[in-house]
Amino acid sequence: GNTLPAATPIKPSPRRPNYGVKGEIEVLPVQGSVYLLAGGGSNVVVQVGDDAVFVVDTNAAAMSDKMLAAIRTISKAPIRYIVNTSADLDHVGGNQSLAASAGAPVNAFLQQGARVYAHERTYTRLANPPEGGNPAPVALWPTDAFGAAKKTMFVTGEPIELIHQPAAHTDGDLMVFFPKSDVVAAGDVFVLDGYPVIDVKRGGTLQGVIDALNRLVDIAVPEYNAMGGTRIVPGHGRIANEIDVVEYRDMVTIIRDRIAQLVAEGKTLEQVKAAGVSLDYDGVYGTATGPW
Repeated sequence: GNTLPAATPIKPSPRRPNYGVKGEIEVLPVQGSVYLLAGGGSNVVVQVGDDAVFVVDTNAAAMSDKMLAAIRTISKAPIRYIVNTSADLDHVGGNQSLAASAGAPVNAFLQQGARVYAHERTYTRLANPPEGGNPAPVALWPTDAFGAAKKTMFVTGEPIELIHQPAAHTDGDLMVFFPKSDVVAAGDVFVLDGYPVIDVKRGGTLQGVIDALNRLVDIAVPEYNAMGGTRIVPGHGRIANEIDVVEYRDMVTIIRDRIAQLVAEGKTLEQVKAAGVSLDYDGVYGTATGPW
């Protein structure tokens, strides 16, 4: 009789890199004068000017030597400007080493050659945590905190916008927009290695995350079909463009709406948790390991 050919085994599609904790730093050109230092866990974004380097987030303290070595492969100019997108230790832990790497003309007391910018709520959580606990070491505190919705700078050959996104991952989140290079360093209001981390104790909210994602969509200008154009570097995970943010925003919104519908129907917390509201996204964003 007729026999069917043997079925070809289905091979799983390769997963896109999430640049998790490798212990080694990989330097990736993003666009324009902006680079991503990946592999240390949280992403570090570097923008290079003729006479100074601008760094967004500094990773954990243990990675500082490798971070500095990686930055030196991009530019020999001194690190003069650092921004912390939140108070998370994997974003501020390297402040001391990176800020001190250029000597002490900026802050002789701390032997720092770089100014460290952050929102005032991030500064407060490092210097005097309102939720309790011990403050971070003084050398990790930002030197230049601000409370405005936006701070603009022109220090390394292109305009830079520090945008406060309130009550998202925390209440002190910043996004850093480099308009000339057309790159946004989003911090942890946008991550691609899992579901959003909403730190309620430090002022984070689900709606704030959705608002932040919508802000990123507003900023991004695609080259074609919502792809290309503006690059968005998440706090964790691969380099993205507008469609990646749209898909992530839609995922968060859909899960939020499903939960809201169950709550409106009078379901208990245990019933909501058992309803599998995120089941169709768990294969992409779900994880059974790590702190979240």
